[in-house]
Amino acid sequence: MAEDAEKLALARRFIEAIPHSRALSMHLEAIGGGHAVISMPWDERLVGDPRTGVIHGGAVSALMDTCCGAAVMSHPEAPAGTATIDLRIDYMRAATPRQRITARAEVYHITRTVAFLRATAHDEEAGLPVATATGAFTVDRPKGEAK
Repeated sequence: MAEDAEKLALARRFIEAIPHSRALSMHLEAIGGGHAVISMPWDERLVGDPRTGVIHGGAVSALMDTCCGAAVMSHPEAPAGTATIDLRIDYMRAATPRQRITARAEVYHITRTVAFLRATAHDEEAGLPVATATGAFTVDRPKGEAK
């Protein structure tokens, strides 16, 4: 339990230290065991099309990337450091204007050097996600550690 609390505190500090995470008002909702949930409120500054009020896909992309990184950081076999190798995002539909977007990511496979993830982003509407993603992230291990 202490290790989970330590990883949660580390992940919060990590997210708060990233300038774009602060600018997008990202909030860590849950983390642990290779899973993470991060939300982002709707903000007029992030709207991609003023006629519709739909949040820009780049903001959704940043949310999903950050959530995946946090999931890797929380995995029991992964030390704290990670970086995105590849992230493929499929946009399913426009997010509903004025609704919070929540990303959920999970590490589904991990090797000595790479973590593989799946993620979804939903607004407050039930059903079809706003976006889905798959990705690969580095697993930084201390020198000399064998796994």
